[in-house]
Amino acid sequence: MAFGETFGENEHFHQWLLENGFPEIAALSSAIKGSETAFGWLMHHRFFHLAALDGAIDKQTAAMQWLLKHGYTILFHFAGAVNEKVESIEWLEQQQLGIFIHLAIRIRFYRENQTFDYHKKQF
Repeated sequence: MAFGETFGENEHFHQWLLENGFPEIAALSSAIKGSETAFGWLMHHRFFHLAALDGAIDKQTAAMQWLLKHGYTILFHFAGAVNEKVESIEWLEQQQLGIFIHLAIRIRFYRENQTFDYHKKQF
């Protein structure tokens, strides 16, 4: 839940993730928000699945394919849910993974209210 809260207005959740052993989740949040530094950190520290999730949320085909090829079906559908893909939302519901739908809504709301640099590095 702390991950979802990083897309709200309270920065304490991001700091909590960093201070409590979840730097990769904090970096994922920052990468989704557009930080190339955070994306680079994920890649450097071999969190390729989280870097691919960031790319898939940005609708990068190669990242989506990578998630599926490497067995990250949940992350593939999580990214799909962020992008309002009905089949992904239904899949998450069928798997009783409603928390991912909740997180997808938080991320989508955040992204819809931001301006992004679409020249962001590709996965």
